[in-house]
Amino acid sequence: MISLNINIDHFATLRNARGGSEPDPITGALMAEIAGASGIVAHLREDRRHIKDKDVYLLRQLVQTKLDLEMAANEEIINIALEIKPELVTIVPEKREELTTEGGLNLLQDINKHKNLVERMHQKDIIVSYFIEPKQEQIDAVIECGAEMIELHTGTYANMKKESDLLKEFYKIKAACEYAHSKGLIIAAGHGLNYENTKLIATIKEIHELSIGHSVIARAMYVGITQAVKEMKELIEYYGK
Repeated sequence: MISLNINIDHFATLRNARGGSEPDPITGALMAEIAGASGIVAHLREDRRHIKDKDVYLLRQLVQTKLDLEMAANEEIINIALEIKPELVTIVPEKREELTTEGGLNLLQDINKHKNLVERMHQKDIIVSYFIEPKQEQIDAVIECGAEMIELHTGTYANMKKESDLLKEFYKIKAACEYAHSKGLIIAAGHGLNYENTKLIATIKEIHELSIGHSVIARAMYVGITQAVKEMKELIEYYGK
């Protein structure tokens, strides 16, 4: 059964818009856990545009399920991860001018750098996942780096307007999942997933977990975070049968 991890970044986005303390992303994370989330995801960006250092340290103390720290391969952030020791780090590309992560990391640009990163994380018993495009060469690069997990970028799929284009991207993701599974990797997927387009992705049996944030937080504005998480969890369980 596919598990659901909730990205809490946009609690912090809203909090930071007014420079105050509400809504508190830590409270949001704990409520998501109570509602059935299997893990909490937080992206500590280099520019700290949403999640702050203090959030990460508090999350490490209070999260009872699994903490997935999204991060760029930046030395400052790497050292924070090694200090707090989340169960999982997901390595993503990062550009200052982007609104959100715009695509998968190209590991082929610097295999040796990422081999070293994986070794350092493994010394602290931290699982390493790479956020990549659903391409065989990127999956092979993850294996070469020594990581045990991937998160496939579903943003291109999620942005498709025509059903034929959406299905084309879906089958790319499905094929990538089948290949990664044959290589023994743990498979996650995420980016742009919502209460409609997740239904098809949830049918891919090789996926172990989905990371969803913006859509659930947006839904929570109407029904509350507990109900929003429950609705997404039930949807994944139904279509993942």
